[in-house]
Amino acid sequence: MRTALVLAAIAGFAASPAAAANIQIKMLNSGPGGAMVFSPALVTVKPGDSVTFVPTDPTHNAESIASMLPPGAAPFKGPLSKPLTVTFSKPGVYGYKCTPHYGMGMVGAVVVGTAAPNAAAAKAATHPGLAKKRFATIMAGVK
Repeated sequence: MRTALVLAAIAGFAASPAAAANIQIKMLNSGPGGAMVFSPALVTVKPGDSVTFVPTDPTHNAESIASMLPPGAAPFKGPLSKPLTVTFSKPGVYGYKCTPHYGMGMVGAVVVGTAAPNAAAAKAATHPGLAKKRFATIMAGVK
């Protein structure tokens, strides 16, 4: 009887899915890399994981960039000065920006999975102002 209970418990653990991770990205007026930044600016997650964008400083949001989304991925846009949690299910690169500070270079990327089928398209996307320079640095870390 005792052995049966132990085996049932082991089977239950093996059958239950692993808990999805939640990564926090801070929206900052000043931080690593200068003014108006996401920290960290590049994260890699597994499909099913989520990212919470935290407005550590006011007047920031997180919004996906259409030209930097995997095919079929849903866009996202959070309200100003409010946290936003996004669950990522499709593998690929998801570029994002702070809408009011995009031209000032407040951008970042989430890579979902080990292969990014849209990496070339995401790297080729065009951006205004300092966002172009910051994305060049960020996307250098994407394979």
